[in-house]
Amino acid sequence: MMNSSQPDGFTAASTTAPVHALRAGMVGQGMIWDETYRPFFDMAARRPLFNPLFGACDVDLVAIASRTGLRAERYRQTSGARGSQMQSFVEPGSVPQLLRSGNVNFVCIATPDDRHFDACRLVLAAGKHLLVEKPSVLKLSQLEELNSLAEKNDVLAKVVYHKLFDPDHKKLRTLVADEDLRHVNNGYCSLLEPKSISENQFSEWISGRNPGTYVAVHYIKLIDFTFGGRLKTVHCNGQRGLVGPTDGDTWDSVQLRLTYEYADAREATFDIHTSWVTPDNFPGYVEQEVQFRFDNGVWLGDSRRRGVELTIEDRTPSAIKTSLNNHFATEFVEPWGERRRRGYGIEAIARFAHEVAHVEFGGAKNDRSQRLRAMRELAYNDLSADRQVVAAVEAMEAILAAASSGTPDCFVRVEGNAERLLLFIPGKSEPRVLHS
Repeated sequence: MMNSSQPDGFTAASTTAPVHALRAGMVGQGMIWDETYRPFFDMAARRPLFNPLFGACDVDLVAIASRTGLRAERYRQTSGARGSQMQSFVEPGSVPQLLRSGNVNFVCIATPDDRHFDACRLVLAAGKHLLVEKPSVLKLSQLEELNSLAEKNDVLAKVVYHKLFDPDHKKLRTLVADEDLRHVNNGYCSLLEPKSISENQFSEWISGRNPGTYVAVHYIKLIDFTFGGRLKTVHCNGQRGLVGPTDGDTWDSVQLRLTYEYADAREATFDIHTSWVTPDNFPGYVEQEVQFRFDNGVWLGDSRRRGVELTIEDRTPSAIKTSLNNHFATEFVEPWGERRRRGYGIEAIARFAHEVAHVEFGGAKNDRSQRLRAMRELAYNDLSADRQVVAAVEAMEAILAAASSGTPDCFVRVEGNAERLLLFIPGKSEPRVLHS
């Protein structure tokens, strides 16, 4: 039995060392809030961030913007004295209200993807650091505007790609960086989600959307960040008829194909398959698989085969899944008795908070611009490094929109560093310019 009041068993000592503080705002209270943001803020409330470069830093969630405020109110009520200090803002105009409160240093955005841009633009224009869920935005013109605002107002603009924190994917990148795996030739990625995602959890915003934009971006970023290269061509196809009508613009599944060109003029093609109509009783719940072939090797990864399968009478595979991903964001009872959630989904948010704390408190004030520049150079999450991912998303959405309008089999050419996107339409000699 632990006698200490501290959750980890250590006894807090009195100290006169200065403790910095960051005040956070949260936009969106859906599934990803429950899975990753809420456990991060709960953990940060119990113990400050710490880094030798900036010392101790409290992170307090002080404002929430959401559609109805119902979840925010429940969270406030269960957060004790901390909850009484939080402000809750609801639609219409929840984000401007949050920003006018003047009480935040950074804002996290976890709304449906087609609502990201407007909220991000408001946050950056107000001079606040930004963390937004993937995909950051849906068009290159939007990305360019946000990058310009971040630079103008001297703040960070970051996007969450939590799969880059997955231990398997970090090991893949390590093998590529060390040249143990040499020159990728081709790849295949798959992420299949249960029907309850599209029919229940996301039913209010899923009309006109597709699972490729929602989750393929994780793998686009994994490919783009791990292997480098220049995005050259985008092809896309998909299926309709379960979530929406067969001739509508809501997609059940999407097959995306990307071709990259490398410095030695060789090419590699990657297929990314996504769906949100997998049966709910499928044992893996979220089925994730990656395969990459190299000049000298093969990498195969499957999230359902990490070594754990579970059966509990009347509970698996519905209430609890048969195949568990204990790496993402999962509740544990630690050996010393503390109950908490941890995993790579939460690590991605914690890392962003460390980056903000480093910019603001990591040294002399007149050196802030140098620290800001160093954090912006982190290609794994900075909006300035998201160009080819957003280009692929914009191309995919344009191809699917054309198919929904009765023009299938289009494809997109990407020129330069995604300076131009050209949509080629069967039967037409001139492409349509998507971005220039």
